[in-house]
Amino acid sequence: MKVVIAGAGSVGSSIARELLSHHHDVLLIDEKPEVVGRSGLIGARWLIGDACELTTLKDAMLDEADVMVSATGDDKVNLVVSLLAKSEFGVARTVGRVNNPKNDWMFDDSWGVDVAVNTPRLMTALVEEAVEVGDLVRLLTLQTGVASMVEFTVPADSPLSGKTLGSIDWPADTTVTAILRDDAPITPSNDDVIEPGDELFFICTISAEDDLRAVLLPGLPAKD
Repeated sequence: MKVVIAGAGSVGSSIARELLSHHHDVLLIDEKPEVVGRSGLIGARWLIGDACELTTLKDAMLDEADVMVSATGDDKVNLVVSLLAKSEFGVARTVGRVNNPKNDWMFDDSWGVDVAVNTPRLMTALVEEAVEVGDLVRLLTLQTGVASMVEFTVPADSPLSGKTLGSIDWPADTTVTAILRDDAPITPSNDDVIEPGDELFFICTISAEDDLRAVLLPGLPAKD
């Protein structure tokens, strides 16, 4: 897979390092030549230039990329790069880093963003996950304002315990995507029996989160 990453700071470099370890073709774009030496990345290709400029993206042969990752520390740059990648070069998948949570609402398909990664929100969700067993936690927003990945850790006294996934009337626009049990991932099937301590992962529309919470936590009021 060919991946182009705009921004070779700590976030962009970390993404590149992970992708390179999985043998993907990675090109990083950054305005600062010194980032090449200090990144320590082996096997990456580099382009020094402004990722907001069409000429730079043409030099990157972005029309041949499978994924464009906008990982700079400037939300304006990430939005512009995502929009250009989608509208001018037809990149199939764009991932945009959200630095300021207040800008999260802009990172959607109107700006060419397929997946918005809000690091502060994700870190908050992971903290909440560690302390809020028995609550629905949003981990990631997909196509902002449309869908999300959420997690629910089944408490010991949950009425879901002992039931099969297929026996539960899940809300519309909700899919059980994985079960994590004893640190081992399980591909869910209708015959899987829910056990206390299971971590259930769902993809659902954001509007369906309250309905899902009502199924997982019957009798509790919906969150605002």
